[in-house]
Amino acid sequence: MEIKIEDAEGQPLLQEKNVSTSGPTRSPVQNAIHQTFRSTAHLANLLPTGTVLTFQLLSPVFTNQGKCNLTNQYLTECLIVLCGISCFVLSFTDSYRDGEGKVRHGLATMNGLWVIDNEDTNNLRPEEATRYRVKFIDLVHAIMSILVFGVVILFDQNVVKCFCPEPSEETKQVLTGLPVGIGVICSMLFIAFPTTRHGIGFPLSPQ
Repeated sequence: MEIKIEDAEGQPLLQEKNVSTSGPTRSPVQNAIHQTFRSTAHLANLLPTGTVLTFQLLSPVFTNQGKCNLTNQYLTECLIVLCGISCFVLSFTDSYRDGEGKVRHGLATMNGLWVIDNEDTNNLRPEEATRYRVKFIDLVHAIMSILVFGVVILFDQNVVKCFCPEPSEETKQVLTGLPVGIGVICSMLFIAFPTTRHGIGFPLSPQ
């Protein structure tokens, strides 16, 4: 004997229903924000890994998960400044492989590469060091790194709530539109003028 379980309207409860899997549709603004998040995630790969991880780990602690007092704001400001300086300085670092195949790191200067973790027996020859000297494009990349790090900060809800707990409609529009503009501009510049540096916290070229 077949037993049927029906609801109050007499419809079987176990009857298969067509369920839409397409999900809710997004508005054009939501699509733009979604694409910005994705592009920013790719841009963040151009930042020093250690700096980004440090910021993401300490941000919830320093901001008290967005519930800031004056001390939390000072700590967060110090964290942002230090991470910003790290993004700028590490943009001038580079690396190479010595005769033994070990990766050596250094800081690019006007005269060449100042190796900071090399042994005396593996010093980089002067003619080789000059290939790593500072160029104007390095300064451009350093500035763009700070801008991209600024986008990461604006997408951090803990930081936003810490400094702007109740944003006005105009502020919300700025917080939404500014990262989009920075992301688009930096994406175009990074594509047009790619970096050749492989410094501390950046991917190393397979040379």
